[in-house]
Amino acid sequence: MPVTLPNISITEAKRLIQIEDTIIKSVPEVEHVLGKVGRAETSTDPAPVSMFESIIILKPKEQWRPGIKKSDIVAELDSKLQQIGIRNGWTQPIINRINMLSTGVRTDLGVKIFGNDLNVLKDLALQTETILKPINGAADVVAERVTGGNYLDININRESAARYGVSVGDIQDVIETALGGEMLSTTVEGRNRFPIRIRYLRDYRDNIPAIGRILVGGMEGAQIPLSMVTTMKISTGAPEINSEGGLLRSLVYLNVRGRDMGSFVTEAKQVLEKKLKLPAGYYVAWSGQWENQIHAKERLQVLIPLGMIIIFILLYFTFKSVLEASMVMLSVPFALVGGVYLVSALGYNLSVAVWVGFIALYGIAVETGVVMVIYLHEALDKKLIHGTCTEQDIFDAAFEGAVLRLRPKLMTVAVALWGLIPIMWSSGTGADVMKPIAAPMIGGMISSAIHVLIMTPVIFVLMKKRDLEKGRLRHSGMKQ
Repeated sequence: MPVTLPNISITEAKRLIQIEDTIIKSVPEVEHVLGKVGRAETSTDPAPVSMFESIIILKPKEQWRPGIKKSDIVAELDSKLQQIGIRNGWTQPIINRINMLSTGVRTDLGVKIFGNDLNVLKDLALQTETILKPINGAADVVAERVTGGNYLDININRESAARYGVSVGDIQDVIETALGGEMLSTTVEGRNRFPIRIRYLRDYRDNIPAIGRILVGGMEGAQIPLSMVTTMKISTGAPEINSEGGLLRSLVYLNVRGRDMGSFVTEAKQVLEKKLKLPAGYYVAWSGQWENQIHAKERLQVLIPLGMIIIFILLYFTFKSVLEASMVMLSVPFALVGGVYLVSALGYNLSVAVWVGFIALYGIAVETGVVMVIYLHEALDKKLIHGTCTEQDIFDAAFEGAVLRLRPKLMTVAVALWGLIPIMWSSGTGADVMKPIAAPMIGGMISSAIHVLIMTPVIFVLMKKRDLEKGRLRHSGMKQ
């Protein structure tokens, strides 16, 4: 009957937490620290028993040392909190729980290794940890230890038990009560309920000789030491066995810092394929936030082209011309250029937030292009009312329409920039998400405005000259 002994005791875990709290508080930017050991006895808590948490609350940024950033604080804390046998993983409390519940990984990324043998999985996980550490952007890399747990095996010697008149059930009851504890009752204190358990003091059960001296009742009231009716030994095994998809699973945890997750995973996959030799029946899968990014990418690959097609169809019904609809759609790649340049200049990684900003930018760019073309058509229609129209009339109409649109266009861009630019200086909650959304919109609106004000009238003139030469120049019938 195996009884699990944790790799470190709760007392030792608390001591380590206290040491960490003292070290963390030595950093001037730290205001409060909360330590947690173990996990709640509920299925709603996905944290494993080997996970120690230190929740750090920082002071307002105004009280930080000059020039210091959050990444600098994390690096300083990580360098001070290096302890043998313990690896640090820096993340946010809420996203940590969301990651654990949705993917089973408690860091940004995780490499899942599947197979049938725990020892092989352990070796593969350690190899993967060694391979991934040198890759640029890899941080907090640690392989899950699927073996190495300590167990106390207590085997009942039935012949000795029969000789002393001790039943197997009595021995098991004593082991269960003395080591594990037996619940006697529940105390009620207001709205709280606390179980009352009874078991031996720690000094009488924290080592094999002490456990061997635990007494069990025999014939005629005799008290027999447990060591006379059992054999005990320490053995090693898996502290926790995880399975997924019908196979055993090992994990390598890691975070990504200083580069986008997509390029990191692409490079890491190539390196793993070259250096990690997987036996037959074993395979690797990437998990964590990468799974969410893949799902988002799959949706965007459908939604973005679909949105473009819908916009083009609406433009066609507006202008009754494929060429004019295409001319308006040209504002999209011009907007893309400005957005990409600004995102690159600010050092933002391509993420779902950035793509959301580009989608919003596309709509604004097309809208302003439509308004410009409507102004140009309205100016040209005034020339066509008289019946005849020359190339000079087309030039004059394009000039008139573009100049008439200049002030509204500049006002539109200025108002939008006036509302978006302050986001780039924000530092409060949600700023890390809003900045990547606003950056492509700011850069794209500037390049789109240049295109709409300069290139669109030129393209419009070329198209209408072509229609004039072929005798297809007609009144558009549009109204502003």
